[in-house]
Amino acid sequence: MSIQDKPFTIAGVTFNSRLILGTGKYPSHDIMKRCHESSGTEMVTVAVRRLDLKATGEASLMNWIDRNRLRLLPNTALCYTAEDAVRTCRLAEELGMSKWVKLEVLGDEKTLYPDVEETVKAARILVKEGFTVLPYTSDDPITARKLEDAGCAAVMPLGAPIGSGLGIRNPHNIRLILETVKVPVIVDAGVGTASDAAIAMELGVEAVLMNTAIAGAQDPVRMAVAMKKAVEAGRDAYLSGRIPRKAYGSASSPLEGLVDP
Repeated sequence: MSIQDKPFTIAGVTFNSRLILGTGKYPSHDIMKRCHESSGTEMVTVAVRRLDLKATGEASLMNWIDRNRLRLLPNTALCYTAEDAVRTCRLAEELGMSKWVKLEVLGDEKTLYPDVEETVKAARILVKEGFTVLPYTSDDPITARKLEDAGCAAVMPLGAPIGSGLGIRNPHNIRLILETVKVPVIVDAGVGTASDAAIAMELGVEAVLMNTAIAGAQDPVRMAVAMKKAVEAGRDAYLSGRIPRKAYGSASSPLEGLVDP
């Protein structure tokens, strides 16, 4: 029986694209904008603490983001405590960016793995203050459940460390998270190329969030197009229902009914 499709909806808002992009590390603001357009994305993240608030005109990152077409998702990159993350989200609201936030509380500068305790703590505070919280987290179903219980609108487990390009290192855990929570599951971090995005979508996640895989590619705009196609293909493959894996070969043509010469 085929799997029933359902819209990609977060906090009552439905998106046509299941690809979410970042805004950092691009060779130029112009290339970033072209990647956003080519990918078809409808939501982009912005690192609040990396914004140059004094920049104006074309020097300002925000000048290159089409707010009429793209939902802004300010993120708390570079935050290592719940207090810093909450403060950063409040700043984003004061700046008129959004009350939707990507919550990111890191626990280690080398691996950039999340501090799950601080993440859950920050999530509870932000949800109470009316923020729509999309948390970056480990690929741990227990933490995912705690974040859902805290009121998060989605959970975003890493596929691999941020910016590593290693792909989906633990697909089994992603499947466990999908079985554990009812909110949308979005793979965040670790995608390196189009096949990684397709694999993530084939697991049944709602969407994929990426930045470095596109921004750091030799041809970012072409990679943005490739990622768009990969996410769409991966979703279709998931909905189609793949054949089971078998230890031995199975003939494509049936043998029943054949008459020996």
